Amino acid sequence: MLTTLVIIFILAYAAIALEHPLNINKSASALIGAGLLWTIYAVSVGDTHLVSEQLGESLMGTAQIVFFLMGAMTIVEVVDAHNGFEVITARIKTAKLTTLLWQIGFVTFFLSAILDNLTTTIVMISLMRKLLANHDDRLFFAGIIVIAANAGGAWTPIGDVTTTMLWIGGQITSLAIMKNVFLPSLANMLVPLAVTAYALRGRAVVAPQRAGNVQGRQTDVFERNLMFFLGLGILVAVPAFKTATHLPPFMGILFGLGILWLVGDLLHRHKQEEARQPLTLVHALSRIDMSSLVFFIGILLAVATLEHTHILASLARWLEHTVGRQDMIVLSIGLVSAIVDNVPLVAAAMGMYDLALYPPDHFLWEFLAYCAGTGGSILIIGSAAGVAAMGLEKIHFFWYVRRISGLALLGYFAGAGVYLLQYPFLH
Repeated sequence: MLTTLVIIFILAYAAIALEHPLNINKSASALIGAGLLWTIYAVSVGDTHLVSEQLGESLMGTAQIVFFLMGAMTIVEVVDAHNGFEVITARIKTAKLTTLLWQIGFVTFFLSAILDNLTTTIVMISLMRKLLANHDDRLFFAGIIVIAANAGGAWTPIGDVTTTMLWIGGQITSLAIMKNVFLPSLANMLVPLAVTAYALRGRAVVAPQRAGNVQGRQTDVFERNLMFFLGLGILVAVPAFKTATHLPPFMGILFGLGILWLVGDLLHRHKQEEARQPLTLVHALSRIDMSSLVFFIGILLAVATLEHTHILASLARWLEHTVGRQDMIVLSIGLVSAIVDNVPLVAAAMGMYDLALYPPDHFLWEFLAYCAGTGGSILIIGSAAGVAAMGLEKIHFFWYVRRISGLALLGYFAGAGVYLLQYPFLH
């Protein structure tokens, strides 16, 4: 049975990694893999009560992550519907390309920490189209945005899906991850940013021509600012809510979503239906990426079967005996995340290592949050942010390899070095 489960998981994993060449959505591969794994496991064990109990336990952990992500994605969509991100983007003005690059890098880094790396990448690349006419310049900026977004998402519990998984799973705590991974993440961004800024020195910003006034959504300055600051305030308050109430994070995000929904309905209650409908939370719910949420459900349930059959625990023991050093193991996981999706990698690592032996905020979990969060920047297909940039700016895979991958790799090892150097002082 165990061999069959491993083969099915590897085939499903390969289908996920080869999503674009196969032209098969990774969500389908994840769901089929999860269905086959649980079916074979249930039939082989024969203990209906045990399997149902284990499935219920896995489903509870999976649902917490999915509900949290659904709430966060909806809040971001509501803010975007009100043009809320213009509060930030309207303040970015400069005539020098290098100055603009530094501004974009830092805004992306900190915005990703508050929102998430995928949303931040989409917002910042959309902004680049309004600021830069030269497509080659925009490609370099897109590469830095991917690196900065992934680096910014790694050091907060809500900035990256993998960090969120570790936070909800109890492997890390919000204050510890922010304190201990901030400097490594910053180094991860600064090294590629400095090299790119040096390469672009002396260049002027060539702005695109304005094509007249474009009719925007029916929101005024007050509505835009209110929904922006309320949405961001809810996202930032979730870790504090968890600390104060000891309730799981998804309760905080759903509570905040309810508040945002109420405020939005009151704010637009006197508008005509045609003007009000695009601004409602109901419309935002229809715009969130349900395919990604379904993928998380499938892959987390698939990994859960390997955990319950103790396959992952055996793999962890093999790695300990073969490689021996935890830092090298985690560094390798980060490098592999450039090729395959980091969500199943982190889910597998969470199942491989027992919380009783590796308590919250252990070196293993913090370093994993950094490596899995930033390693995906090395290839453009290695992260959701990279895939989004690839689609928005039509970036070729091999162009990214030639121009950006080396910078991302430098940043990855620079941040890893910072974490390893600072670890004895902060712990």
